[in-house]
Amino acid sequence: MNKVIINLEALQHNLAQIDRIIKLQSASWSVVTKALCGHHETIEALHFMGVQSIADSRLDNLRAVNRAAPGIEKWYLRLPHLSAVEDIIELADLSLNTEIQVIQALGKEAVRRNKLHHIIIMIELGDLREGITPDTITDFYRKVFKIPGIAVLGIGAQIGCLVGAAPNEDQAAQLSLYRELLELKFERKLGFISGGSSIFLPKLFDGGNYPGINHYRIGESLFLGTDLVSGNKIPALRDDVITLEVEIAEIKEKNLTSGVETVGSAPFESSSGNDNTPKPGERGTRALVTVGNLDTSVDGLTPVVDEYSVAGGSSDITVVNLGSNPNKLTVGDTVTFRTNYAAFLGLMNDPYIDKEIVPDLESFKQSFPSNWNIDVPKIIPVPKTVETKLTDESN
Repeated sequence: MNKVIINLEALQHNLAQIDRIIKLQSASWSVVTKALCGHHETIEALHFMGVQSIADSRLDNLRAVNRAAPGIEKWYLRLPHLSAVEDIIELADLSLNTEIQVIQALGKEAVRRNKLHHIIIMIELGDLREGITPDTITDFYRKVFKIPGIAVLGIGAQIGCLVGAAPNEDQAAQLSLYRELLELKFERKLGFISGGSSIFLPKLFDGGNYPGINHYRIGESLFLGTDLVSGNKIPALRDDVITLEVEIAEIKEKNLTSGVETVGSAPFESSSGNDNTPKPGERGTRALVTVGNLDTSVDGLTPVVDEYSVAGGSSDITVVNLGSNPNKLTVGDTVTFRTNYAAFLGLMNDPYIDKEIVPDLESFKQSFPSNWNIDVPKIIPVPKTVETKLTDESN
Protein backbone atom coordinates (compact mmCIF):
# COMPACT_ATOMS: atom_id res chain seq x y z
CA MET A 1 0.00 0.00 0.00
CA ASN A 2 1.23 3.49 -0.88
CA LYS A 3 0.84 6.17 1.76
CA VAL A 4 2.06 9.53 2.98
CA ILE A 5 3.19 9.36 6.60
CA ILE A 6 2.73 12.53 8.67
CA ASN A 7 4.87 12.32 11.81
CA LEU A 8 3.18 14.39 14.51
CA GLU A 9 6.14 14.24 16.89
CA ALA A 10 8.43 15.69 14.20
CA LEU A 11 5.78 18.30 13.42
CA GLN A 12 5.57 19.17 17.11
CA HIS A 13 9.36 19.64 17.21
CA ASN A 14 9.39 21.97 14.20
CA LEU A 15 6.43 23.95 15.48
CA ALA A 16 8.22 24.58 18.78
CA GLN A 17 11.50 25.58 17.12
CA ILE A 18 9.89 27.99 14.66
CA ASP A 19 7.67 29.49 17.34
CA ARG A 20 10.71 30.05 19.56
CA ILE A 21 12.77 31.81 16.89
CA ILE A 22 9.91 34.03 15.74
CA LYS A 23 9.03 35.08 19.28
CA LEU A 24 12.68 36.05 19.80
CA GLN A 25 11.95 38.70 17.15
CA SER A 26 8.89 39.90 19.12
CA ALA A 27 6.91 38.81 16.08
CA SER A 28 3.94 36.55 15.42
CA TRP A 29 3.13 34.08 12.67
CA SER A 30 0.43 32.12 10.92
CA VAL A 31 0.78 28.50 9.81
CA VAL A 32 0.36 28.08 6.04
CA THR A 33 -1.57 24.85 5.46
CA LYS A 34 -2.20 24.94 1.70
CA ALA A 35 0.04 21.91 1.05
CA LEU A 36 -2.09 19.85 3.47
CA CYS A 37 -5.03 20.22 1.05
CA GLY A 38 -7.47 20.31 3.96
CA HIS A 39 -6.23 17.11 5.66
CA HIS A 40 -8.52 16.94 8.68
CA GLU A 41 -6.37 15.10 11.21
CA THR A 42 -3.23 17.19 10.64
CA ILE A 43 -5.16 20.44 10.96
CA GLU A 44 -6.84 19.16 14.11
CA ALA A 45 -3.43 18.19 15.50
CA LEU A 46 -2.00 21.65 14.75
CA HIS A 47 -4.93 23.28 16.51
CA PHE A 48 -4.45 20.96 19.49
CA MET A 49 -0.77 21.97 19.62
CA GLY A 50 -1.72 25.63 20.00
CA VAL A 51 -2.07 26.95 16.45
CA GLN A 52 -4.88 29.51 16.33
CA SER A 53 -4.01 31.29 13.07
CA ILE A 54 -3.98 29.39 9.76
CA ALA A 55 -3.42 30.70 6.24
CA ASP A 56 -4.52 28.91 3.07
CA SER A 57 -5.01 29.65 -0.61
CA ARG A 58 -8.01 27.43 -1.38
CA LEU A 59 -11.55 28.07 -0.24
CA ASP A 60 -12.31 24.35 -0.04
CA ASN A 61 -9.33 24.02 2.31
CA LEU A 62 -10.75 26.79 4.51
CA ARG A 63 -14.02 24.87 4.67
CA ALA A 64 -12.04 21.84 5.81
CA VAL A 65 -10.27 24.01 8.42
CA ASN A 66 -13.67 25.08 9.75
CA ARG A 67 -14.62 21.45 10.25
CA ALA A 68 -11.29 20.38 11.78
CA ALA A 69 -10.63 23.44 13.95
CA PRO A 70 -13.79 25.47 14.64
CA GLY A 71 -13.10 29.04 15.71
CA ILE A 72 -9.56 29.17 14.37
CA GLU A 73 -8.48 32.37 12.60
CA LYS A 74 -8.34 31.95 8.82
CA TRP A 75 -6.33 33.95 6.28
CA TYR A 76 -7.01 33.72 2.56
CA LEU A 77 -3.58 33.82 0.89
CA ARG A 78 -4.39 33.78 -2.80
CA LEU A 79 -5.37 37.17 -4.23
CA PRO A 80 -9.18 37.37 -4.05
CA HIS A 81 -11.02 37.13 -7.35
CA LEU A 82 -14.35 38.82 -7.91
CA SER A 83 -16.30 35.63 -8.54
CA ALA A 84 -15.28 34.28 -5.11
CA VAL A 85 -16.03 37.35 -2.98
CA GLU A 86 -19.08 35.87 -1.23
CA ASP A 87 -17.18 32.73 -0.22
CA ILE A 88 -14.15 34.72 0.93
CA ILE A 89 -16.23 36.85 3.27
CA GLU A 90 -17.99 33.74 4.57
CA LEU A 91 -14.85 31.67 5.13
CA ALA A 92 -11.90 34.02 5.74
CA ASP A 93 -11.25 36.53 8.49
CA LEU A 94 -8.53 38.24 6.48
CA SER A 95 -7.29 38.38 2.89
CA LEU A 96 -4.25 39.78 1.08
CA ASN A 97 -5.19 42.39 -1.52
CA THR A 98 -3.89 44.61 -4.31
CA GLU A 99 -6.98 45.70 -6.32
CA ILE A 100 -9.36 48.50 -5.31
CA GLN A 101 -12.25 46.98 -7.27
CA VAL A 102 -11.90 43.70 -5.42
CA ILE A 103 -11.59 45.37 -2.00
CA GLN A 104 -14.75 47.38 -2.75
CA ALA A 105 -16.59 44.15 -3.58
CA LEU A 106 -15.31 42.52 -0.39
CA GLY A 107 -16.46 45.52 1.64
CA LYS A 108 -19.90 45.51 0.05
CA GLU A 109 -20.37 41.82 0.82
CA ALA A 110 -19.04 42.26 4.35
CA VAL A 111 -21.55 45.07 5.01
CA ARG A 112 -24.36 42.92 3.59
CA ARG A 113 -23.42 40.20 6.09
CA ASN A 114 -22.90 42.70 8.92
CA LYS A 115 -19.22 41.74 9.13
CA LEU A 116 -15.89 43.53 9.18
CA HIS A 117 -13.37 41.98 6.80
CA HIS A 118 -9.68 42.55 7.52
CA ILE A 119 -7.09 42.98 4.81
CA ILE A 120 -3.37 43.35 4.38
CA ILE A 121 -2.31 45.32 1.32
CA MET A 122 0.60 43.76 -0.50
CA ILE A 123 3.44 45.93 -1.80
CA GLU A 124 5.74 44.98 -4.67
CA LEU A 125 9.36 44.76 -3.50
CA GLY A 126 11.05 42.99 -6.40
CA ASP A 127 9.59 39.47 -6.48
CA LEU A 128 7.38 40.60 -9.37
CA ARG A 129 4.42 38.69 -8.04
CA GLU A 130 1.46 40.38 -6.31
CA GLY A 131 1.74 43.89 -4.93
CA ILE A 132 0.94 47.53 -5.57
CA THR A 133 3.89 49.62 -6.70
CA PRO A 134 5.46 51.90 -4.05
CA ASP A 135 4.64 55.08 -5.97
CA THR A 136 0.90 54.38 -5.64
CA ILE A 137 0.84 53.60 -1.91
CA THR A 138 -0.64 56.80 -0.49
CA ASP A 139 -3.40 57.13 -3.13
CA PHE A 140 -4.25 53.45 -2.77
CA TYR A 141 -4.58 53.61 1.01
CA ARG A 142 -6.56 56.83 0.82
CA LYS A 143 -9.20 55.01 -1.23
CA VAL A 144 -9.15 51.84 0.86
CA PHE A 145 -9.62 53.65 4.17
CA LYS A 146 -12.96 54.98 2.84
CA ILE A 147 -14.42 51.56 1.98
CA PRO A 148 -17.14 50.43 4.45
CA GLY A 149 -16.82 46.92 5.81
CA ILE A 150 -13.03 46.86 5.41
CA ALA A 151 -10.40 47.17 8.15
CA VAL A 152 -6.76 47.50 7.09
CA LEU A 153 -4.62 45.43 9.44
CA GLY A 154 -1.28 46.34 7.91
CA ILE A 155 1.04 46.03 4.94
CA GLY A 156 2.75 43.00 3.49
CA ALA A 157 5.02 41.69 0.79
CA GLN A 158 5.85 38.50 -1.04
CA ILE A 159 9.61 38.08 -1.21
CA GLY A 160 11.59 35.21 -2.70
CA CYS A 161 8.59 33.19 -3.89
CA LEU A 162 8.65 33.72 -7.66
CA VAL A 163 12.23 34.73 -8.48
CA GLY A 164 13.83 32.93 -5.52
CA ALA A 165 15.94 35.85 -4.26
CA ALA A 166 16.72 35.80 -0.54
CA PRO A 167 15.13 38.65 1.44
CA ASN A 168 17.39 41.33 2.85
CA GLU A 169 17.34 44.01 5.54
CA ASP A 170 16.83 46.77 2.96
CA GLN A 171 13.49 45.31 1.97
CA ALA A 172 12.46 45.07 5.62
CA ALA A 173 13.51 48.70 6.10
CA GLN A 174 11.42 49.72 3.08
CA LEU A 175 8.33 48.15 4.57
CA SER A 176 8.94 49.89 7.89
CA LEU A 177 9.27 53.24 6.14
CA TYR A 178 6.08 52.68 4.16
CA ARG A 179 4.17 51.85 7.34
CA GLU A 180 5.56 54.91 9.11
CA LEU A 181 4.60 57.11 6.15
CA LEU A 182 1.04 55.78 6.06
CA GLU A 183 0.53 56.02 9.81
CA LEU A 184 1.71 59.64 9.91
CA LYS A 185 -0.24 60.70 6.84
CA PHE A 186 -3.55 59.09 7.75
CA GLU A 187 -3.23 59.00 11.56
CA ARG A 188 -4.18 55.33 11.64
CA LYS A 189 -2.40 52.47 13.33
CA LEU A 190 -1.21 49.71 10.96
CA GLY A 191 -0.36 46.99 13.40
CA PHE A 192 1.38 44.47 11.18
CA ILE A 193 4.08 44.15 8.57
CA SER A 194 3.56 40.64 7.22
CA GLY A 195 6.92 39.96 5.66
CA GLY A 196 6.64 36.60 4.08
CA SER A 197 7.44 32.95 3.95
CA SER A 198 9.83 30.26 5.13
CA ILE A 199 12.62 31.90 3.13
CA PHE A 200 13.09 34.30 6.07
CA LEU A 201 13.82 31.54 8.58
CA PRO A 202 17.47 30.66 7.78
CA LYS A 203 18.67 34.12 8.77
CA LEU A 204 16.51 34.11 11.90
CA PHE A 205 17.91 30.74 12.98
CA ASP A 206 21.43 32.09 12.34
CA GLY A 207 20.81 34.91 14.82
CA GLY A 208 19.92 37.63 12.32
CA ASN A 209 16.75 39.67 12.10
CA TYR A 210 14.54 41.69 9.79
CA PRO A 211 13.79 44.95 11.66
CA GLY A 212 10.18 46.03 11.46
CA ILE A 213 8.71 42.77 10.20
CA ASN A 214 6.43 41.47 12.93
CA HIS A 215 4.43 38.76 11.17
CA TYR A 216 5.45 35.73 9.10
CA ARG A 217 3.51 33.19 7.04
CA ILE A 218 5.29 29.85 7.46
CA GLY A 219 4.47 26.52 5.82
CA GLU A 220 7.20 24.73 3.87
CA SER A 221 9.91 24.76 6.56
CA LEU A 222 7.42 23.66 9.20
CA PHE A 223 6.55 20.52 7.26
CA LEU A 224 9.82 19.78 5.45
CA GLY A 225 12.54 21.51 7.50
CA THR A 226 13.80 23.16 4.34
CA ASP A 227 16.30 26.01 4.11
CA LEU A 228 14.85 27.83 1.10
CA VAL A 229 18.04 29.84 0.59
CA SER A 230 20.59 27.01 0.41
CA GLY A 231 18.23 24.18 -0.51
CA ASN A 232 19.47 22.15 2.45
CA LYS A 233 17.82 21.45 5.81
CA ILE A 234 17.67 24.03 8.59
CA PRO A 235 19.79 22.35 11.30
CA ALA A 236 17.32 23.06 14.11
CA LEU A 237 14.43 21.46 12.22
CA ARG A 238 13.49 17.89 11.35
CA ASP A 239 13.00 16.77 7.74
CA ASP A 240 10.93 13.67 8.52
CA VAL A 241 7.53 15.25 9.19
CA ILE A 242 6.48 14.06 5.73
CA THR A 243 7.60 10.77 4.17
CA LEU A 244 6.21 8.61 1.41
CA GLU A 245 6.12 4.81 1.56
CA VAL A 246 5.64 3.10 -1.80
CA GLU A 247 5.21 -0.59 -2.57
CA ILE A 248 7.60 -2.48 -4.84
CA ALA A 249 5.85 -4.17 -7.77
CA GLU A 250 8.99 -5.52 -9.47
CA ILE A 251 12.58 -5.98 -8.36
CA LYS A 252 15.31 -7.46 -10.56
CA GLU A 253 18.99 -7.20 -11.33
CA LYS A 254 19.32 -5.28 -14.59
CA ASN A 255 21.60 -3.06 -16.61
CA LEU A 256 21.35 0.42 -15.12
CA THR A 257 21.84 2.19 -18.45
CA SER A 258 19.94 1.52 -21.66
CA GLY A 259 21.70 0.07 -24.68
CA VAL A 260 19.04 1.17 -27.14
CA GLU A 261 19.26 4.22 -29.33
CA THR A 262 17.00 7.02 -28.13
CA VAL A 263 15.05 9.34 -30.39
CA GLY A 264 13.65 12.51 -28.88
CA SER A 265 12.85 12.68 -25.19
CA ALA A 266 10.83 10.50 -22.87
CA PRO A 267 7.32 11.73 -21.90
CA PHE A 268 8.47 12.37 -18.32
CA GLU A 269 12.16 12.94 -18.83
CA SER A 270 13.81 13.76 -15.51
CA SER A 271 15.41 17.17 -15.15
CA SER A 272 17.10 16.38 -11.84
CA GLY A 273 20.49 14.78 -11.64
CA ASN A 274 21.91 12.80 -8.72
CA ASP A 275 25.27 11.67 -7.47
CA ASN A 276 24.55 8.01 -8.21
CA THR A 277 24.42 8.17 -12.00
CA PRO A 278 25.33 4.67 -13.26
CA LYS A 279 28.20 4.08 -15.66
CA PRO A 280 27.66 2.42 -19.07
CA GLY A 281 27.38 -1.35 -18.64
CA GLU A 282 26.90 -1.16 -14.88
CA ARG A 283 24.40 -3.61 -13.37
CA GLY A 284 22.47 -3.45 -10.14
CA THR A 285 19.17 -4.06 -8.42
CA ARG A 286 16.34 -2.02 -9.88
CA ALA A 287 12.89 -1.71 -8.32
CA LEU A 288 9.65 -0.46 -9.82
CA VAL A 289 7.40 1.22 -7.27
CA THR A 290 3.76 2.03 -7.80
CA VAL A 291 3.73 5.81 -7.76
CA GLY A 292 4.31 8.10 -10.73
CA ASN A 293 3.93 11.55 -12.18
CA LEU A 294 0.16 11.21 -12.08
CA ASP A 295 0.50 11.19 -8.30
CA THR A 296 3.27 13.72 -7.73
CA SER A 297 6.46 15.26 -9.10
CA VAL A 298 8.77 12.23 -9.24
CA ASP A 299 11.75 14.60 -9.51
CA GLY A 300 10.91 15.75 -5.98
CA LEU A 301 11.31 12.33 -4.36
CA THR A 302 14.55 11.42 -2.57
CA PRO A 303 15.01 7.92 -1.12
CA VAL A 304 15.76 7.91 2.61
CA VAL A 305 18.50 5.30 2.06
CA ASP A 306 21.52 7.09 0.57
CA GLU A 307 22.50 4.17 -1.68
CA TYR A 308 19.15 4.30 -3.47
CA SER A 309 18.46 6.77 -6.28
CA VAL A 310 15.52 7.61 -8.51
CA ALA A 311 16.24 6.67 -12.12
CA GLY A 312 13.06 8.20 -13.51
CA GLY A 313 9.35 7.70 -13.74
CA SER A 314 6.31 7.45 -15.98
CA SER A 315 2.73 8.40 -15.17
CA ASP A 316 2.22 5.40 -12.87
CA ILE A 317 5.65 3.95 -12.06
CA THR A 318 8.90 5.21 -10.55
CA VAL A 319 12.14 3.32 -11.14
CA VAL A 320 14.56 3.18 -8.22
CA ASN A 321 18.13 1.95 -8.39
CA LEU A 322 18.79 0.09 -5.13
CA GLY A 323 22.55 -0.34 -5.56
CA SER A 324 23.58 -3.48 -3.70
CA ASN A 325 20.09 -3.71 -2.16
CA PRO A 326 21.50 -3.41 1.38
CA ASN A 327 18.12 -3.99 3.02
CA LYS A 328 17.38 -7.11 0.93
CA LEU A 329 14.11 -5.71 -0.34
CA THR A 330 11.74 -7.90 -2.33
CA VAL A 331 8.35 -7.64 -4.04
CA GLY A 332 5.74 -6.26 -1.62
CA ASP A 333 8.26 -4.36 0.50
CA THR A 334 8.27 -0.59 0.49
CA VAL A 335 10.76 2.14 -0.36
CA THR A 336 10.60 5.31 1.75
CA PHE A 337 11.14 8.78 0.28
CA ARG A 338 11.43 12.30 1.55
CA THR A 339 9.85 14.96 -0.64
CA ASN A 340 10.42 18.49 -1.77
CA TYR A 341 7.56 20.97 -1.59
CA ALA A 342 6.21 20.29 -5.09
CA ALA A 343 6.12 16.55 -4.44
CA PHE A 344 4.53 17.05 -1.00
CA LEU A 345 1.82 19.24 -2.51
CA GLY A 346 1.12 16.74 -5.29
CA LEU A 347 0.88 13.80 -2.90
CA MET A 348 -1.49 15.53 -0.49
CA ASN A 349 -3.72 16.51 -3.41
CA ASP A 350 -3.69 12.97 -4.83
CA PRO A 351 -6.84 10.94 -4.09
CA TYR A 352 -5.00 7.70 -4.93
CA ILE A 353 -2.51 8.01 -2.05
CA ASP A 354 -3.52 7.25 1.54
CA LYS A 355 -2.52 9.68 4.28
CA GLU A 356 -1.65 8.40 7.73
CA ILE A 357 -0.61 10.30 10.84
CA VAL A 358 1.68 8.66 13.38
CA PRO A 359 1.05 8.23 16.17
CA ASP A 360 -2.72 8.26 15.74
CA LEU A 361 -4.34 11.45 16.96
CA GLU A 362 -5.82 10.10 20.18
CA SER A 363 -2.53 8.48 21.24
CA PHE A 364 -0.72 11.71 20.40
CA LYS A 365 -3.10 13.75 22.54
CA GLN A 366 -2.78 11.38 25.48
CA SER A 367 1.03 11.51 25.42
CA PHE A 368 1.21 15.27 24.90
CA PRO A 369 3.55 17.01 27.38
CA SER A 370 1.75 18.82 30.19
CA ASN A 371 4.30 21.65 30.15
CA TRP A 372 3.78 22.46 26.45
CA ASN A 373 3.45 26.23 26.15
CA ILE A 374 3.51 26.89 22.42
CA ASP A 375 0.89 29.39 21.32
CA VAL A 376 0.47 30.61 17.73
CA PRO A 377 -2.23 33.15 18.57
CA LYS A 378 -4.83 34.90 16.52
CA ILE A 379 -3.53 38.08 14.87
CA ILE A 380 -6.71 39.99 14.18
CA PRO A 381 -7.68 42.40 16.99
CA VAL A 382 -11.21 43.29 18.02
CA PRO A 383 -12.70 45.63 15.39
CA LYS A 384 -12.43 48.86 17.36
CA THR A 385 -8.64 48.57 17.63
CA VAL A 386 -8.28 48.51 13.86
CA GLU A 387 -9.79 51.93 13.43
CA THR A 388 -8.12 53.49 16.47
CA LYS A 389 -5.93 56.51 15.85
CA LEU A 390 -2.28 56.63 16.82
CA THR A 391 -3.04 58.71 19.89
CA ASP A 392 -5.08 55.86 21.37
CA GLU A 393 -2.83 54.08 23.87
CA SER A 394 -4.99 50.94 23.85
CA ASN A 395 -2.89 49.67 20.95
